[in-house]
Amino acid sequence: MRLPSKNNPLMSDINVTPFVDVMLVLLIIFMVTAPMMVQGVDVSLPETRNSNQLSSEDDQLVVTIDKDNKIRINDYEVGFDSLKEKLEKIFENRHSRAVFLKADKRIEYGRVVEVMAAIKGAGAEKLGMVTRPSEEAEKS
Repeated sequence: MRLPSKNNPLMSDINVTPFVDVMLVLLIIFMVTAPMMVQGVDVSLPETRNSNQLSSEDDQLVVTIDKDNKIRINDYEVGFDSLKEKLEKIFENRHSRAVFLKADKRIEYGRVVEVMAAIKGAGAEKLGMVTRPSEEAEKS
């Protein structure tokens, strides 16, 4: 470290190198941990040969029936008795009346039909079933 002289005055610029180093380390940490923070309901979906990808809009309404017969609207658990009225309230504030239904493959068919009827009774215009592609379809 040298003292300032007439030929070499003090430098008044900010050294941003440590700031950039810290920001790059933070960026790497967030890039590594972000995929681990994805939460959802564990549902074993039935497999089909023709399966369309669920679009990644934030405005989707997904009703899920898990293996324990618990019903969720997006991430919020609701009872079967209150499903229709909750959906009616949601539809009051939405322009889209499309609903996607994710049902565990171990759920009885009659239960899935009851939930579908409640969704349609609440005023859903479109009802899509979410499945995952079968292994045979992925190979071809």
